[in-house]
Amino acid sequence: MQYRRLGKTGLKVSEISLGSWLTYGGYVEGQKAEASIDKAYELGINFFDTANVYIKGEAEIVVGKALSKYPRESYVLATKVFGKMGEGPNDKGLSRKHITEQANASLKRLGTDYVDLYYCHRYDPETPLEETLRALDDLVRQGKVLYIGVSEWTAEQITDAVHLADKKLLDRIVVNQPRYSMLQRYIEESILPVSEKHGIGQVVFSPLAQGVLTGKYQHGQVAPPGSRASVEGYESLFGLLTSENLNKVNQLKSVANDQDLTLSQLALAWVLRQPGVSSALIGASRPEQVEENVKASGVKLDSETVARIEDILR
Repeated sequence: MQYRRLGKTGLKVSEISLGSWLTYGGYVEGQKAEASIDKAYELGINFFDTANVYIKGEAEIVVGKALSKYPRESYVLATKVFGKMGEGPNDKGLSRKHITEQANASLKRLGTDYVDLYYCHRYDPETPLEETLRALDDLVRQGKVLYIGVSEWTAEQITDAVHLADKKLLDRIVVNQPRYSMLQRYIEESILPVSEKHGIGQVVFSPLAQGVLTGKYQHGQVAPPGSRASVEGYESLFGLLTSENLNKVNQLKSVANDQDLTLSQLALAWVLRQPGVSSALIGASRPEQVEENVKASGVKLDSETVARIEDILR
């Protein structure tokens, strides 16, 4: 396993990290989830990601329990705040009240005194940005959070937050968690350049496009049992499971074969080719998936291979 600095911080995280969205506490039973986390730790993954809103706290409980057997200083733990956690008017968003209450609730569910990284899961247009940043700064000063980040914020929102933090001498955003894969590349236009300018690293989620870039889905065939697309409500995999994308995937398989890689490994190596990417966040319902994906760490794609991929993606 190779490690990279998280943005311009001194914190080093594994190139492949393990998340719990749509999996742990959801359709993956606790035993399999814990086995996947154990395998990840064994193979050198030191970066684990969850969120309060994943199955209303259930994922945090699963992740916290699985990691409790390991020394706390040996791994980097991230969770998030923003999503709806109750029926009250203050049970969502990025107000000081919601951030403070949810940070304490997350720490309790995770069974730890602090999280290494705390994300604003989305942008909150109803809360003044300074209120949000001051609440996060307080958590850092209290030792409950070591670093702060955002997820799915625009380049303009990130810039505003950086400038305001500098002006008010508040703790700075050091990481952004966007969606990024061969099939979803919106961050390349403005988010990557802006983040690089301000020393913000990317921890990208869905680098395998919800499993489409594993090659397990085929034209006209029923989704494999146990796959995400076989779960009610996720049949289209958020619009990614299209004929156009499946055609691209079939062409990408030959590139992967020529590089002696699986399609998943090629897709992860392609994401990690970006110097602004600190880590690629995978999901895994079985330990075997973790074993395959970690082999993408350290893989360097030559310029000819990258050009072939670009031709296919266009």
